[in-house]
Amino acid sequence: MPAPLTEEQARQDGEALLDAAEALFYEKGVRAVGMDELRAASGLPLKRIYRLHPAKDDLVVAVLRRADRRWQARLSAAVETRHDPRARLLAAFDWLGDWFAEPGYRGCAWINAFGELGPSSPAVLAEVRAHKAAFHARLTGWARAAGLADPSPVPLLAEGAIVTSAITADPAPARRARAAVEALLDARTA
Repeated sequence: MPAPLTEEQARQDGEALLDAAEALFYEKGVRAVGMDELRAASGLPLKRIYRLHPAKDDLVVAVLRRADRRWQARLSAAVETRHDPRARLLAAFDWLGDWFAEPGYRGCAWINAFGELGPSSPAVLAEVRAHKAAFHARLTGWARAAGLADPSPVPLLAEGAIVTSAITADPAPARRARAAVEALLDARTA
């Protein structure tokens, strides 16, 4: 009988599985990735994978949740260094442009998961909605701080840029969305 896993080994296995799943899901899509491919990429036996995440939807949620923490932290790091509210808001769009230009950019993992699983997975849908609500709340807060009485177009411009950039494989939509936000800010002061 094998020795029981230590807490540290279980943590390392969990991270290895999330690393493998995140890379494969983002590159190929959730439905296209089978458990055998996850086993091979993570180096974990299927029994351990199912012990860590009994259902594929559980694994998708864990991947999205962990990715959200990193994504939000990267966005904050890019924006929070600015002190001027207008500069903060525009920095969010600069950061989006940098993200779109990264090698292997395939769009938003949350939009992609929604597109594949949509309402068929309430747990994944809840995770997607939580990510988008947090992102929109941040953009709205930055837009209000910059003086926009109606900040509702700002998240729409960001989401449109994310989707358009993924489809066109071009980071330019971030610049165009940024210019639209600048126009909104300038109209406010005109």
